[in-house]
Amino acid sequence: MPTPPLRVAVIGTGVIGAMTAWHLAARGAEVLALDAYGPGHDRGASAGESRIFRTAYKEGASYIPLLRRSYELWRRLESEADRALLTLCGGLTLGAPDHPDLRAVRGSAAEHGLDIEVLDAAQAARRFPQHRLDDGEIAVLDPRAGVLRPEPAVQAALARARALGARLLPYHRVTGLDERPGGGWRVRAENPAGEATYDADHVVLSPGPWSGSFARLAGLPLRGRRITAAWFAARDVAAHRPDRLPIAIRRHPEAGFSCFPVLDGTAVKIVPHHLPWPDAEAPEDLPRGADAGFARAASAAVARLLPGLVPHPVRIGVYAEAFSADEHALLGPLPGARDATLLAGFSGHGFKLAPVFGEIAASLVTEGKSAYDISFLDPARFGG
Repeated sequence: MPTPPLRVAVIGTGVIGAMTAWHLAARGAEVLALDAYGPGHDRGASAGESRIFRTAYKEGASYIPLLRRSYELWRRLESEADRALLTLCGGLTLGAPDHPDLRAVRGSAAEHGLDIEVLDAAQAARRFPQHRLDDGEIAVLDPRAGVLRPEPAVQAALARARALGARLLPYHRVTGLDERPGGGWRVRAENPAGEATYDADHVVLSPGPWSGSFARLAGLPLRGRRITAAWFAARDVAAHRPDRLPIAIRRHPEAGFSCFPVLDGTAVKIVPHHLPWPDAEAPEDLPRGADAGFARAASAAVARLLPGLVPHPVRIGVYAEAFSADEHALLGPLPGARDATLLAGFSGHGFKLAPVFGEIAASLVTEGKSAYDISFLDPARFGG
């Protein structure tokens, strides 16, 4: 008699949950994917038009093998979904050469033999006049970097999961998780028709900024934070498209931000790093804009460092993300539970790695192990 497929409930279908559902379905698991909202929604971290992909990684050289695999999987998803998701336009890290981020990018590139260019301020001004550098600053160019499209990426991964047999349940808010005495889980969820229960052999928790909604995660150092992005009109749109403007991470005593090329035909997006990212206890209650103080501060940063933009935002978006205590993800078995895998706390730099994180989660669920060293992401490191 054939062995029945493993029943897996994936809770949360932002980019991490979507990629996990795709990989699990490809392995023959019976996947049920639940989300409180619709696919590609704008309440969590998988929204906002653009995300950065980069290979020379300031967060640590341990990520480089994961990034290489993630690149392969992004291209695989594009091929399977017949949809463009990643544009390699290069990536800049700009600032003083002794800034920790600049040192980290160069160090990770040296350790793994990555091809980067280091430009002084004059060279950078000739190559990338869209950025204003001060004397003594440098730009590190990573040619294997680019821009991702988050909403299409989520929808593409979920479409592939569904084509492989996964069952998707949008607008199903999970209200309870109960371990069954004989193993596995009972999942309770509210939906437009009322409440329903679902049984699963294994649960994957990918709650994004809703980590605080799950009692089983209460002992882990996770907190939601608001991330605000602003779009500024380009005076010369052609000079700010991906073929001429790489993605960038700017470090400066007066301002710091991530910068994205024009994708909407009008504006460059920046995400300020030097302005507060307040706590977001209930992502569903996020404000849909920012106050005048934020707009003025973001405008000042643009006027100072991005001379080709009109220094007044034409659009503002507010999103939510879960941050861990050390700003590295929690990926592995859920402490204190059986048959449960946690993917949480990606701290603003998980999107680019989502395909490989989903592959790793599928391996942990179906095989109990991963081919990659993810010990530095073990949720048990916090003693939860």
